[in-house]
Amino acid sequence: MTQEEAWIQKYNAIVEFINKNRHNPSKHNDEERGKYVNWLRHNRKLFNAGEMKGERKEKFEKLLGMMDLYRRKNQYE
Repeated sequence: MTQEEAWIQKYNAIVEFINKNRHNPSKHNDEERGKYVNWLRHNRKLFNAGEMKGERKEKFEKLLGMMDLYRRKNQYE
Protein backbone atom coordinates (compact mmCIF):
# COMPACT_ATOMS: atom_id res chain seq x y z
CA MET A 1 0.00 0.00 0.00
CA THR A 2 1.37 3.38 -0.98
CA GLN A 3 1.32 6.44 1.25
CA GLU A 4 -1.37 7.98 -0.93
CA GLU A 5 -3.60 4.91 -0.57
CA ALA A 6 -3.08 4.88 3.21
CA TRP A 7 -3.91 8.59 3.42
CA ILE A 8 -7.12 8.15 1.41
CA GLN A 9 -8.11 5.14 3.50
CA LYS A 10 -7.72 7.12 6.75
CA TYR A 11 -9.53 10.10 5.22
CA ASN A 12 -12.47 7.90 4.23
CA ALA A 13 -12.55 6.32 7.70
CA ILE A 14 -12.81 9.74 9.35
CA VAL A 15 -15.52 10.93 6.95
CA GLU A 16 -17.47 7.73 7.64
CA PHE A 17 -17.02 8.19 11.42
CA ILE A 18 -18.35 11.76 11.30
CA ASN A 19 -21.33 10.84 9.12
CA LYS A 20 -22.21 7.83 11.27
CA ASN A 21 -21.78 9.38 14.73
CA ARG A 22 -22.75 12.99 13.96
CA HIS A 23 -19.80 14.38 15.95
CA ASN A 24 -16.10 14.97 15.53
CA PRO A 25 -13.56 12.53 16.98
CA SER A 26 -12.80 13.32 20.62
CA LYS A 27 -9.31 13.73 22.03
CA HIS A 28 -10.67 12.48 25.37
CA ASN A 29 -11.72 9.09 24.01
CA ASP A 30 -8.63 6.85 23.80
CA GLU A 31 -9.94 4.82 20.86
CA GLU A 32 -10.90 7.86 18.79
CA ARG A 33 -7.67 9.67 19.65
CA GLY A 34 -5.54 6.73 18.49
CA LYS A 35 -7.49 6.20 15.28
CA TYR A 36 -8.40 9.70 14.15
CA VAL A 37 -7.33 12.68 16.26
CA ASN A 38 -3.58 12.20 15.88
CA TRP A 39 -3.97 11.91 12.09
CA LEU A 40 -6.13 15.04 12.00
CA ARG A 41 -3.67 16.99 14.15
CA HIS A 42 -0.71 16.02 11.95
CA ASN A 43 -2.49 16.86 8.71
CA ARG A 44 -3.81 20.15 10.10
CA LYS A 45 -0.21 21.16 10.86
CA LEU A 46 0.84 20.30 7.30
CA PHE A 47 -2.17 22.17 5.89
CA ASN A 48 -1.50 25.33 7.92
CA ALA A 49 2.20 25.27 7.04
CA GLY A 50 1.37 24.98 3.32
CA GLU A 51 3.24 21.69 2.96
CA MET A 52 0.29 19.53 1.94
CA LYS A 53 0.01 18.21 -1.63
CA GLY A 54 -2.61 19.76 -3.91
CA GLU A 55 -5.12 16.93 -4.20
CA ARG A 56 -4.86 16.14 -0.50
CA LYS A 57 -5.32 19.81 0.30
CA GLU A 58 -8.66 19.94 -1.52
CA LYS A 59 -9.98 16.86 0.26
CA PHE A 60 -8.73 18.08 3.64
CA GLU A 61 -10.50 21.44 3.13
CA LYS A 62 -13.76 19.54 2.56
CA LEU A 63 -13.12 17.51 5.73
CA LEU A 64 -12.52 20.68 7.76
CA GLY A 65 -15.77 22.12 6.41
CA MET A 66 -17.61 18.97 7.45
CA MET A 67 -16.03 19.13 10.91
CA ASP A 68 -17.23 22.74 11.32
CA LEU A 69 -20.82 21.51 11.04
CA TYR A 70 -20.35 19.42 14.19
CA ARG A 71 -18.11 21.81 16.06
CA ARG A 72 -18.72 21.85 19.82
CA LYS A 73 -20.66 24.89 21.00
CA ASN A 74 -20.54 26.56 24.38
CA GLN A 75 -23.83 25.92 26.12
CA TYR A 76 -23.73 29.29 27.91
CA GLU A 77 -23.65 31.46 24.79
